[in-house]
Order: sequence, then C-alpha cells, then structure tokens
Amino acid sequence: MRATSKGIIAACAGLTALATVTISGFEGRELRAYRDIVGVATICDGETKGVEMGDVATHAECDEMLARNLRVYEAGLDRCLTAPVPGKTKVAFLSWTYNVGVGAACGSTLVRKANAGDLVGACNELPRWNRAGGRVVRGLTNRRAAERELCLEGLR
Repeated sequence: MRATSKGIIAACAGLTALATVTISGFEGRELRAYRDIVGVATICDGETKGVEMGDVATHAECDEMLARNLRVYEAGLDRCLTAPVPGKTKVAFLSWTYNVGVGAACGSTLVRKANAGDLVGACNELPRWNRAGGRVVRGLTNRRAAERELCLEGLR
C-alpha cells in the first residue's frame, strides 16, 4: 500500500471516529428505551427505528447501531451533497443529518448552499435547525452552535 493510500485511510478512520464521538455526545447514550422530546421511543444514541418502550440494549449493541446508522446516513447525505466538503465540515453536516434525517437534510437550504459552493453559508444554516415539536429547544440550539463551529473550523 502506498503512503498516500495509508494517509487517506487514516484520515477516513479519524473522521469516522470524530463523527462517532460527536454524534454520540450530542445524542447521549441510553440503554433503556425512553420517549424523546417529541414522544418517540428512542434508545442508544438516538435510535428510533423499530424501538418500543421496554427495549433494553447493551453498549456493544448501541455501538453497532451507531456504526451502521452512520454509514446509512452518510450514504444518504452523499446522494444529495454533491460538492466537495472538507472533513470536519462533513462531520458537522453528518451529525446534523443524523439528527434531522436524510430527507430533511437533502431538501434543505443548507445542502443547496453547499452544492452551490457556499460552504460558509451552509454552515451558517445550522443554527436554524433548533426546533423539535415546533418549539425552540435549548439542547438543539447548543448542538447546532457546536456543529456550526466544527463546520466552520473545517473551512479554516
């Protein structure tokens, strides 16, 4: 393997680790199903698909769910985010997509701006996504501010 290939693989592994830590930190890990702020049954690191109240998971199961979901959400984002995006900026976009869903992300002004080459403008869209159930949520406001900072850091 050439040194260049090793560097690319290491960079990808580093970005995957950063995405995992970022998303898990924002979502918070819960091993028992709970109702999120809008009443949806949730477990592990924000997993909602197929979750029922009373479900219990192990840390290993949560790790696997998060790894699998990261691949799915990244693939979904990559289908609509066609512009080249630096690593940390991509992690910020992925964290946001993990939270709002691929459909919302792909239909957003943020992705439209990024695809038009306005990455600063795209990063500045993140704070607008701070609502759940129609109301501003402090945790989402804080998350979006951190994602915006990471997004802009990737452009420096």
